[in-house]
Amino acid sequence: MANTFLDAEQDRWPLWLPVALGAGAAGYFALPVEPSLFLGLAALGGGLAAAVLAVMGRLRWPMALAAALLLGFGLAKLHERMVETPVLDHALVAHLTGRIVSLEPREFGVRLVLDEVRSGALDPAPRRVRVALRATKNYRPDFRPGQWLSLTARLDTPPPPSEPDAADLGRSLFFQSIGAVGFVYGRAHTIVPARSATVFERLGAGVEDLRLTMTQRIQTSIPGSLGGIASALITGERGGISDEDEAALRDAGLAHVLAIAGLHMALMGGGIFWLLRAVLAAIPAVALRYPIKKWAAAGALAASGFYLVISGAAPSAVRAFVMLAMIMAAILLDRPALSMRSLGLAAAILLVLRPEAITEPGFQMSFAAVAGLVAVAEWETRRERLKPRGTLYRYVHGIVMTSLVGSLATLPFAMFHFDRATHYAVLGNLIAMPVMGFWVMPAAALSVVLMPLGLEGPALDLLKQGIAVMLGMGRWVSGLPGAVSLAPAMPLSALILISLGGLWLAVWRRAWRWWGLAPLLVGAGLAYFAPLPDMLVAGDAATIAVRGPDRLLHFVRKPLNKFAARDWLRRDGDGRDITDAVGMPGLSCDGLGCIVKGKMLIGASLKPEALDEDCVRAKVVVSAATAAGCKGPAVVIDRKAAEDGEGWRVTLSPTPTAISVREMRGERPWVARAE
Repeated sequence: MANTFLDAEQDRWPLWLPVALGAGAAGYFALPVEPSLFLGLAALGGGLAAAVLAVMGRLRWPMALAAALLLGFGLAKLHERMVETPVLDHALVAHLTGRIVSLEPREFGVRLVLDEVRSGALDPAPRRVRVALRATKNYRPDFRPGQWLSLTARLDTPPPPSEPDAADLGRSLFFQSIGAVGFVYGRAHTIVPARSATVFERLGAGVEDLRLTMTQRIQTSIPGSLGGIASALITGERGGISDEDEAALRDAGLAHVLAIAGLHMALMGGGIFWLLRAVLAAIPAVALRYPIKKWAAAGALAASGFYLVISGAAPSAVRAFVMLAMIMAAILLDRPALSMRSLGLAAAILLVLRPEAITEPGFQMSFAAVAGLVAVAEWETRRERLKPRGTLYRYVHGIVMTSLVGSLATLPFAMFHFDRATHYAVLGNLIAMPVMGFWVMPAAALSVVLMPLGLEGPALDLLKQGIAVMLGMGRWVSGLPGAVSLAPAMPLSALILISLGGLWLAVWRRAWRWWGLAPLLVGAGLAYFAPLPDMLVAGDAATIAVRGPDRLLHFVRKPLNKFAARDWLRRDGDGRDITDAVGMPGLSCDGLGCIVKGKMLIGASLKPEALDEDCVRAKVVVSAATAAGCKGPAVVIDRKAAEDGEGWRVTLSPTPTAISVREMRGERPWVARAE
């Protein structure tokens, strides 16, 4: 029976190849230890051999799937070797020099990424460092990409996850070749370049300089947060957006307008395509003799490529451009413009270029949304139309279906990565997308066209008004009762099952597609019944949270590590502020430390004098001092253990056990060595 179904859907088999490619890359990132380069090269060789056998027709599809899996693993390892950098393993203050690779204006200064880093305090020096440079009343940094700087900075290890299984920013920075982060003391100064720039470096610096110039002109004409949103739409620079405005758009289901991705590329590419085709169609001598549809597709592709460059080519923008390029290439080749195969090809291209994208929320959410939309579009094209629908109905129906399907398809990933769900995304998009499509993006495109002539002022003013209207809509929707709900962190196993179930539903067309509901429902059950941590300890051994009788996390004392504390509450589905979560029933503190009486006695010692009593009475001891002689408790975490482990999660029942962040991250090149 299964063979009958498979034979009936042979045209859909290739869609599983990019899935296998992504699974191979994900397998590399799931390893607890770093595989050798030999193993990566062996996987690449085995993948190529399996691909040859598949082409020759020897067990064609099993060999093709095996080839994709092996190639995904091998490419991920190869890319790690291409971007690898030493990772700083402890905080220090260093004087250094370096070349500006990129520069991001921020509300209170700029954030710089430097390469060619040289410093006597860094041995070996990371390939790149990222530092924040604060502006003051008498000092406004005015640097350009490609310049060489001399500065003094406090550098630290790229931040580890706040708890086991949390998002790993350090891994993300590693794949940008960034091995240290920090901030600049005082001012930075330009210096004579240590060497001449290559052609590619001059080209890259020129592009970054163009983006910076455009951002500055936009934010000069549109000051404040509205200017930050405008520059985010055009150049991809989001540093000027206020937290309140970003939260309003996010909670209204409009966060996607701030990250250049599918919506922006579709409006840009589709708008240029429609405009060029309309203009050419108005010239009979051209329209009757030449393939104006293909000309329009080529023009739209070129315009979208320029938009990709000036927007900074962020991963989300690259994904959107590749998908748009597949659509325009299909038009040029007289193929179906939007199909599941073009989506699969786009995913495969991106995974070959950047295998680490499989771990990124942007990649997962964008492809989930588009796969859901294409699957629904395929289903609708096969339905029997009872009667034709009017233009207004089709437009409203398109926005509603796009918002609904996109929201449902991305919901598991939003809950996994951001621990929240927006409930009025359909309403927010229904009222805001006409403003975005007919006002904001045309004004943005017009301002870019007029900017070389210095005539962008009126267009930017029009853009400012459109953004203000869209933002007002976002604030109204986000302010409605029940606009957002928070959810505890979802386990990775649940996300994998939900993803497999969703892919099964989207890829197949026949009745057996509904088998995908089984893993989807099991994954939802795992997410719902996932156990919550009983206790969390940050790497400073002073920021401690314990789950109380009310099933909420409570901080033993005011947290020193506010980043970890906020992330713990967010991942717990808890909307309280940090200050509201300090203290709990059964907690008593004095100058030596704190005691928590609950399921079992927990000691949080501040000074060595408290250790003698805690080590005798408590089952779990966390000490801000060295606790080498503390042998009685089931779990002992002192200052050194907390730092070396980068933080801990403690389970109290049935027997106290603890697992560290470092243990979950494994022995990987993006994990700093323990001192």
